Amino acid sequence: MNYESLLITLVILPFLMAVAVVTLHARAHNAGAWLAGMTMVLMLAILSVLAPELSNGPIIRSIDWVDTIGLNLRFRIDAFAALFIGLVAGIGLLVVTFAHCYLSSEDPAPRFYASLLGFTGAMSGIVLSGNIIMLVVFWELTTYMSFLLISYWSQKAEARDGARHSLIVTASGGLCLLAAMILLGEITGSYEIESVLEAGEQIREHALYLPVLILFLLGAFTKSAQFPFHFWLPGAMAAPTPVSAYLHSATMVKAGVFLMLRFAPALAGTDWWLWLVAGTGIITMTMGAVIAMFRSELKELLAYSTISHLGLITALAGIGTPFAITVAVFHIINHAMFKAALFMIAGIIDHETGARDLRRLSGLVRLMPITALLTALTAAAMAGLPFLNGFLSKEMFLDAAHQLGANGWPGQIFIALAVIGAAAGVTYSLKLAIGAFLGPPPDDLPVEKPHDPRPLMWLPVAVLAAGCLTIGLFPGATERLLFSVGSAIIGPLAPQLHIRLWHGLTPALMMSLAAYGGGALLYVLLRRRPQEPRVMVRIDAVAMFERLLQVATRTLPQMLTAAFGTTHVQVQLRILVLLAALIGILVLPGTRWWPRTPEIGLSEVLFALLWLVGGACAIGAAWQAKYHRFAALILMSGAGMVTCVSFVWLSAPDLAVTQLLVEIVTTVLLLLGLRWLPQRNERIPGDRDMRARIRRGSDLLIAILGGMGMTAMAYAVMAMPSGLTVGDWFLRNSYDEGGGTNVVNVILVDFRAFDTFGEITVLSIVALTVFVLLRRFRPAPASAGVPNSQRIMDSGGSTDFMYVTAIIMNWVFAATVLASAYLFFRGHDLPGGGFAAGVTLAIGLLLQYLARDVRWVEARIIVLPVRWMAAGLTLAMLVGVGAWLFGYPFLTQHAQYVDLPVIGRAPAATALLFDLGVFATVVGATVLMLIAIAHQSLRVRKGSGVALADVDPEEPGPEPAGAGGPREEAV
Repeated sequence: MNYESLLITLVILPFLMAVAVVTLHARAHNAGAWLAGMTMVLMLAILSVLAPELSNGPIIRSIDWVDTIGLNLRFRIDAFAALFIGLVAGIGLLVVTFAHCYLSSEDPAPRFYASLLGFTGAMSGIVLSGNIIMLVVFWELTTYMSFLLISYWSQKAEARDGARHSLIVTASGGLCLLAAMILLGEITGSYEIESVLEAGEQIREHALYLPVLILFLLGAFTKSAQFPFHFWLPGAMAAPTPVSAYLHSATMVKAGVFLMLRFAPALAGTDWWLWLVAGTGIITMTMGAVIAMFRSELKELLAYSTISHLGLITALAGIGTPFAITVAVFHIINHAMFKAALFMIAGIIDHETGARDLRRLSGLVRLMPITALLTALTAAAMAGLPFLNGFLSKEMFLDAAHQLGANGWPGQIFIALAVIGAAAGVTYSLKLAIGAFLGPPPDDLPVEKPHDPRPLMWLPVAVLAAGCLTIGLFPGATERLLFSVGSAIIGPLAPQLHIRLWHGLTPALMMSLAAYGGGALLYVLLRRRPQEPRVMVRIDAVAMFERLLQVATRTLPQMLTAAFGTTHVQVQLRILVLLAALIGILVLPGTRWWPRTPEIGLSEVLFALLWLVGGACAIGAAWQAKYHRFAALILMSGAGMVTCVSFVWLSAPDLAVTQLLVEIVTTVLLLLGLRWLPQRNERIPGDRDMRARIRRGSDLLIAILGGMGMTAMAYAVMAMPSGLTVGDWFLRNSYDEGGGTNVVNVILVDFRAFDTFGEITVLSIVALTVFVLLRRFRPAPASAGVPNSQRIMDSGGSTDFMYVTAIIMNWVFAATVLASAYLFFRGHDLPGGGFAAGVTLAIGLLLQYLARDVRWVEARIIVLPVRWMAAGLTLAMLVGVGAWLFGYPFLTQHAQYVDLPVIGRAPAATALLFDLGVFATVVGATVLMLIAIAHQSLRVRKGSGVALADVDPEEPGPEPAGAGGPREEAV
């Protein structure tokens, strides 16, 4: 059996299913739940196949990507990773089952399940990554997917705020983690996780160990909500309860503790690790537990309890002994079980009673007996009571804390905080179970007669509660699992634990008894005086973070802008150009080469005269931009034509073709947009002042100097001896390596295909941005007048003002399509290619819009630009992924000759498919921008000649075609 392929499937499957689910109808609740649930089942099935093989060592699958810098797609699974995959998929299946009953019929369920599956895939990527850089990629992906999940009910302000806080905090930590991983790779000479973990001694002795450790811990602490980054986690409670159950038990917040345990062999074993990690963990544990005691909202109480238990696991990771590491793994399992169950119970109570505030809830045991029993079991497990799983790992934690106490007074403080945190845990567990279910019947609930939910809703909770009870009664069953996982983390030093319910009167048991008594006493005192201490009320971490954000994003930028900024674009450009020139001047003395003196002949003189014309056009365009935009556009086109001729002159016909086509598209789009620009005065006030003349003269001088510098640099590169330039390498290898004689096209679709993929992605983003901006564009009143041609057409008058031109452009369209196809198919060997072909076809469509009325064109030509862009990007990506199937790096192209009937022997390359993706993306992006501009003329009340600027902005206008989504029209 191909275990490596199954390993890859574990990562890819959730993402593929997320794409499938997101295409469902917004009300397809059952289909979305079934697909999500089947994904979790398949992941568990794959894990069950892989697990027996892990006794022989990790299963590793590596896919080459950028091997020269060690950036490869490498995945590995060992017992530790398998444990987390089991938690992610197992609890994920229970959460999906619960969510199917919890979500309202009005909620867009497919979007929820798609985000949940995307989050599952991202978490699986973290757990299974064998490359530390790719681990960070998946790490940040969990941040963005959690943002979507937390903001699922985006109509709620608290959901938007909670998602924003989590995004800012965890994404910032992710950047720190990226820096740490890069430094680790530089220290060890490898980005493979095995090499990093084996180089622990080398890392700890390196001068950069402390910076690496701090950056690493910032990433882990922000993700696992450790003090002082804990405040984002309660805000995430605005998410639907199934999201909270999943994020708090098996995924998001567990990623940080997973990372600390995984990298403990490389980074632990120093005093810095001990006191930074263990100290932060024990402070977080105690603080979270104490705050949870004073919370009455169920999900908020559980959120702070999660913070406390994450602190407990972090403290164990900080202690760093083989025993402590193994106990941390044990508590990860136990906490996942009872915390997922408790969040689902909170959702059940909210779903059935309409309330989550303990001050309104009481006596529910009479109305919801099944829920009450499940709550008692799981809350007791969270409190660490005997015969439940939480008791076992809590006792072992206290034992590890007692061992640390031998380190003097810091260890004694650690023990004291551990007991206080455990006591507070007992208190908030009692508050949760007793406050909601005991006491008089409730009389202030939105639902008159609450009752237990249908079995499908409480069954996932029952499964988890049964797990808590089973582990608590039969702890020996977990010993083998814990030994396997411990061995995967720390190797042969992993201890063989002997877990029993009774170990005698140990110090840990004494500490537990003190915690039970103290917790019960605190609960009694809390019932008499439930108010928070004044110091806790005054310290509002969320408010402090908001003020910090305001200072960083508003106050400080305003101060800097007031001191150094300007609103004038000319001044901003002047600063940028001067900075670039300054950098060039600073670099120039260090250069060791200088271009040879050129030999000037007749051709050189003619070329110089040509560029004098181009330079004059460029200067004229800049000059006329203030007075006559149409003239400036014509002059700018002149400069573009000179550039095009220069490419021909310098034997670069492919670039000349592309430049010419781009010039046409740019000019036409700008012509369409000129109408909507504000009208300019013929004479600008103050333009003849001496100060204005000096400013414009200095700008001209700066531009000339900058242009001369770029000219000298370009000439120096072109004048380098043959064989020293990158271009010479491409000329020698284009045909042998890429299978094409058109070097430019081979570079774009083969050698630098990944760059091209990024560029067409950016092009799509720009096109969508332009469309969205112009969709709500409100032109100035002076610019919104209806042109005479449109006024004649709207009034039913003559329509033959461009009749002959329109007929000619209609005939030309077919020729333009043929020219586009011709440029596309010849591009790999002759001037052309997907980009040139796409621009050519876009020009044909542009001409139709220019010659005819917009409605006339869109009634006859069907183009859905958003779908073209999506298809192009998808095809380009699939070509890259297809290379993986044959064991080659992403976007590796293959070329060979094939024999075709009639045609004969012809070149064929997979790059043609990639080029087809480029072609579709360029056509879609260009046409979408064209639609956005052309449809401005339709934003006029029919028959009235009233421009959109004169219409009430609150009244919805016509939707531009081709926008995509359910309202997309055929264009």
